[in-house]
Amino acid sequence: MSENTPSSPGAPQRPPRQPRTGVTSTGARKAASKSNRSRAREFALQALYQHLVGGNAPESIDAFTRDLAGFHKADSVHYDALLHGCIANAADMDALITPLLDRKMAEISPIEHATMWIGVYEFQHCLDVPWRVVLNECIELAKEFGGTDGHKYVNGVLNGLAPKLRAAEVGADKASGAAPAAGTSTEGA
Repeated sequence: MSENTPSSPGAPQRPPRQPRTGVTSTGARKAASKSNRSRAREFALQALYQHLVGGNAPESIDAFTRDLAGFHKADSVHYDALLHGCIANAADMDALITPLLDRKMAEISPIEHATMWIGVYEFQHCLDVPWRVVLNECIELAKEFGGTDGHKYVNGVLNGLAPKLRAAEVGADKASGAAPAAGTSTEGA
C-alpha cells in the first residue's frame, strides 16, 4: 500500500517513516554511520563493564569480546589499547575522576564508570583524537548504553578533567571561543 492510499477503517496505522539520517529516533548514531574507532569504544565499554561487574580477567574478556558479532568492523588496535590500558591504569584514572564526583565511586553506574575510564584514557594516551571528539564519543556511549541522564554526569566529569589533561588544547579552544565551559558541575546530572 502506498503512503497516499487511504487505509481501511480500523486498520492499524503505520508509524511515519524515519528520515534517513545517521541517527536513530532517540538521537544515537546508527550502526552504519559509526567509525571503526567508535565501534572499538563500544566493544571496549562492554569489556570494561565485564571487568567492573564480574571481575573477569582481561584475557578472558578479550577472547569473549573478539567473538562478538560485528567485532571485525571495529578498530582492534584501539580496542586493545582501551581495554588493557584502562584496566592497567584503573587506580590512577579513578584518582583523577573521584574529586569531581558528588558521590562515592561505588555508587556510580559501571557503564558511566567505564565510559569515564575511556575518556580519561583517551585524554592521556590518544593525543591524535581531539579532546572535544573524546568528550563527544563518551557522551554518545553513555547515551546509548547508560542510564537516562548518565551522559550528563559523564559530560560534567570529563569536561572538568579536560583542562587538566589537555590543557594546551582546551586553552586554545577557549581562546578561540570554541570550547564549552570547562568544569561544568555534575550536581543534579
